[in-house]
This record gives sequence, structure tokens and C-alpha cells, in this order.
Amino acid sequence: MSLKYVKRATHEQLPAIMAIIDNAKAMLKADGSPQWQDGYPDEATLRRDIAAQNCWVLIVDGQVAGTATTIVADDANYHDITGGHWENTVDPYMTIHRIAIGPDFAGQHLSSLFLSNLVSQYYQQGIRNFRIDTHAMNQRMQGLATSFGYQHRGKVYVDEPAENHEDNARLAYELNL
Repeated sequence: MSLKYVKRATHEQLPAIMAIIDNAKAMLKADGSPQWQDGYPDEATLRRDIAAQNCWVLIVDGQVAGTATTIVADDANYHDITGGHWENTVDPYMTIHRIAIGPDFAGQHLSSLFLSNLVSQYYQQGIRNFRIDTHAMNQRMQGLATSFGYQHRGKVYVDEPAENHEDNARLAYELNL
């Protein structure tokens, strides 16, 4: 049985994190999605995530198997939601961004384990409201969110650079515990 755990990322793990992100970019491109196709997230973004202690890694048998960024703060991209509404607009919420599993660990359902561990970390700190957004073409993330109990709430627009405004549209999901 393999040892799996989640911990905050370090700068020493950045090459492994970037390799996972680059693979995720390639998968999204193969799917025809414009998400993450303009250079974002780049190394500088992940360096900032690590420095702010917002970047997490999933470790499997001593190897970085996945990465994600969590933020507990009001996200300006979530202020305007179309086609629905947030259920909880009062309590603080944790948002998961930039989640990806490395290709050597695909098919092992590790994204569910990773997501569960991240939610549990913040639940222990008193957070009960969780949000995720993803591009309409990112079927993997949509499947992960709904399988975990997240509810689709509408559409938000993120401030990632994009040639087409609709490329910045994201399906917004919320989980209240």
C-alpha cells in the first residue's frame, strides 16, 4: 500500500509542480479548451502561491503527485455571478485553484483524495463554504466537483488574459458543509 498525504508546497518542489501544470495545460489543449493556454499559470504565479503558503502538494510514495492552490479570501471574480447565485454569501469561503494530478498518477482517483484532504484541512479551521470554478470545456474538473457534492451555481468571469471574453467564463461551484 502506498503512502499518500497532503502538505504545503516548498520552492524545492516547484520543478515537479510545473511539470504537472504543464501536463495539465497539454491535456486541456488536447481537449480543445482555451483554459490555461496563454501561459497562465506560470512559474511566477506558483512561486507566489508557495511564498504565500497557498500551494499544496499531494505526495504519493515520496513523489509530488498533484498540486493545488487554496485561498481563503473574498475573490473579486466571484462578486458577479450570472445564471444563478451563491447559496452562502455571508461566511468566509475557501477557493481551490490550479488543481492538477501528474500523468504518472492518472487513473488512481487521487484528485478525489486530494480534494477531500484540502477541504478537511480548512474544515478543521472552521471554514464551511468552499468554491471552485472551471471552464465549460473542462469536463474532468466538472466531474470532480459534482462527484464531491459541489453544486453548480452559475457563471463567473475570471481576469485571466484571453482573446475572447467568453474564454474567461467559468462554471461556478459551491459546497456548503
